Amino acid sequence: MGCSASMIAVGLAQDLLMVYKESNVVILSTEILTTGWYSGNERPKLALNCLFRMGGAAILLTNQKQACKWSKYQLSWTSRAQWAFNNRAYKSAFREEDSKGLTGVTLNKDILEVASDMIRSQLIALGLFMLPYLEKLKFVTSIIRKKYSKKSEEIYVPNFKTIIQHFCLPVSGKPVIKEIGKGLKLGEKEMEAALATLHRFGNQSSSSLWYELAYLEAKERVRKGERVWMLGMGSGPKCTSVVLECIRPIVGESIKGPWAGSIDKYPDLAFDS
Repeated sequence: MGCSASMIAVGLAQDLLMVYKESNVVILSTEILTTGWYSGNERPKLALNCLFRMGGAAILLTNQKQACKWSKYQLSWTSRAQWAFNNRAYKSAFREEDSKGLTGVTLNKDILEVASDMIRSQLIALGLFMLPYLEKLKFVTSIIRKKYSKKSEEIYVPNFKTIIQHFCLPVSGKPVIKEIGKGLKLGEKEMEAALATLHRFGNQSSSSLWYELAYLEAKERVRKGERVWMLGMGSGPKCTSVVLECIRPIVGESIKGPWAGSIDKYPDLAFDS
């Protein structure tokens, strides 16, 4: 499932908890380099050797009634898009053998455009579920105008910051983070968690999103009632969204967890150094 595995697992856990009452689900999300390491010399396949690092996270989800007393978040929404039907998208990140029979993942130039298309599908799903009526109207109107009158006109991107306060983006490299942020009209502060996680820990596949959430918690930015959008993209390709709503104040996280001892260096430390 690649980099979106953890978000897909959250959706699966949600389905299980709808069936099994008063239960707990533990999600283990990790990146182990040995399973995907490429030992050949073809440059398109060597990129992944440079991007990924070892790491992991464990997440506990529950539907027990008393959990609201100690839980941090409530799961509000999940969505998944799969683009394997599109051959160009399918080949944008493709596991295959090289000329010497060594297996590796080829990344081609279409990957950023494919990522934009998948994120657009998630924006539509999220917008229909959460956006205010006026923002929905502007979005639909822009699609109609582009289709029937002004084909050169850009489709209106709703202001998702009216419903989402924090963003955990795919840590697939600085250009990808910047491109996604540009598409969502996010500022440096909204991209900060992703850039800091990439700088400090590298890309730890699907577990990176939980390191981003830990960053926001360590900075004590997530307040009760605010929402966090976690966006996972993986090979296939697929794109999965999870929206969490904070249900209690989160304090004291800067002295524990993965950011203990380093959180004060960010965001002042240059991310591209």
